[in-house]
Amino acid sequence: MNAIPVIDISPLVSGSPAQAQAVAKALGHACRDVGFFYISGHGVPPALMKRVFDTSAAFFTGPASIREAVSFSGPGDNRGYIRLGGETLDPGKPPDVKEAFNIGLELPPDDPQMLAHAPFRAANLWPDMPGFRDTMLDYFNRVWRLGRDLHRGFALDLGLEPDYFETRLDRPNATLRLLHYPQSTTPPSEGQLGAGVHTDYGNVTLLATDEVGGLMVQDRSGRWLDAPVIPGTFVCNIGDCLMRWSNDVYVSTPHKVVNPGKDRYSVAFFLDPNPDAVVSCLPTCVGVDRPAKYAPITGAEFLRSRLEPTYAAKKANG
Repeated sequence: MNAIPVIDISPLVSGSPAQAQAVAKALGHACRDVGFFYISGHGVPPALMKRVFDTSAAFFTGPASIREAVSFSGPGDNRGYIRLGGETLDPGKPPDVKEAFNIGLELPPDDPQMLAHAPFRAANLWPDMPGFRDTMLDYFNRVWRLGRDLHRGFALDLGLEPDYFETRLDRPNATLRLLHYPQSTTPPSEGQLGAGVHTDYGNVTLLATDEVGGLMVQDRSGRWLDAPVIPGTFVCNIGDCLMRWSNDVYVSTPHKVVNPGKDRYSVAFFLDPNPDAVVSCLPTCVGVDRPAKYAPITGAEFLRSRLEPTYAAKKANG
């Protein structure tokens, strides 16, 4: 049996209260146990998924000048193209063998937070490719809604009102990330991976992959498990922010991407809370026998604390 469960989440939005509670229980068990789960019944159209992957491949394999024109804006804005070797997810190890493109929440230029240059509020950097922006924003909005639906399940499982997280995720520090792990013609350096061992930073990650595979998950005993490709599903995991919010009731899980030996594409959506949302231990996750482990922090402060070391390691390594 696959150690990572597959959960049909459609009852969260279209089922009876009892069915929604059953899904919430399954999600909660996965978040307490292996920290990863697949979701089916998510409603994202296959045609859109294919269009996103085709567009991503065209971006990464097209003229370098298109990518360089939208180069990474830095961890403060977290938008744009990150060159091959531009990240080190496992500090102390060689840079990751991947390139990426980050898209954040699309806000109008006259939005007050844009005008104030608030943390993680910046214009997206759109490559000069027909249809790219429309395709990615369509996908972004669908998986953002899907991520909020998952939080309804988390809230139910944790004994909160179903919409507890909704106002904390309505202007999120969300990142849609296109990823390309290129086939290498030379062996990697010792300890070098497609993506080094890490836990994700935010609340929940929704990952779509091609058929190549390569994702590995560390279970609670320390064993590394393959996360096989299951067509039509997202593979999801909770991150450090939701772990902190739940006072370690939910636990984030280390994972990595091994070098697959051929080109690999994936599309990750990282859902972090609103920049000004206060992440403090949930009232249902603290008690006399479980005191709060973490001080309150804003979503922006927490994300900054996690992003900066990732790029600082690369800068230190040259």
